Amino acid sequence: MNTPDSERLGRQLLGMGELVVFQGDSITHGGRGETEDANHILGHSYPFLIAAEAGATHPDLGRRFVNRGISGDTLAAMTARWQQDVLDLRPDLLSILIGVNDVGAIMDGWSDDVDGSRFGSQYDELLTRTRAALPGARLVLGEPFYLPTSPNPDLRKTWAAHVHARAAIVRDLAASHDAVFVAYQQAMDAAALRAPASYWIWDGVHPTYAGQRVLADTWISAVTRTA
Repeated sequence: MNTPDSERLGRQLLGMGELVVFQGDSITHGGRGETEDANHILGHSYPFLIAAEAGATHPDLGRRFVNRGISGDTLAAMTARWQQDVLDLRPDLLSILIGVNDVGAIMDGWSDDVDGSRFGSQYDELLTRTRAALPGARLVLGEPFYLPTSPNPDLRKTWAAHVHARAAIVRDLAASHDAVFVAYQQAMDAAALRAPASYWIWDGVHPTYAGQRVLADTWISAVTRTA
């Protein structure tokens, strides 16, 4: 039975449109299946939780949710598959979370984009391309985030600095491209006041099941606030 709260949420989620596509790296991928098996197709990450909430609240809308996140993707790798995995799908709402693997490439010595300028310019170009191809779509940009639980304690401050720099870039891009900005770092910092950081994120960047719930709740709050 729908409660007044679920009915209100359902009305707010009407602004999401018919097809919602999630893009990103392993945080989004969430171990999703590569077939149409309905038990596994969305994985076990925040897209699954968002789809479960929205789908159960308003089954009458016929809304579809698609997860195209791929584990290990940098911004460049995600961009390389953009036509097939985004533009050809023609989503009504497109949600993107990317950036931690770009930081990982710096930490591993594979990238010299220390200040994030290349990340910013390439992301800007991708969003401009997307706006031109999908002028009616709503864009949702997730903030890259980090908590100090990565394996090497000596590198945690450096990890945090690089991730936070890219988070600032994403915030600016959301403003310039009229996209919803999802403040994941703020949400994770608040969560870490309620339980140890390792309860929410086990290796600095990958959320536990509890952390994925935080991502989903933060996403729903940001998207419905602007619907």
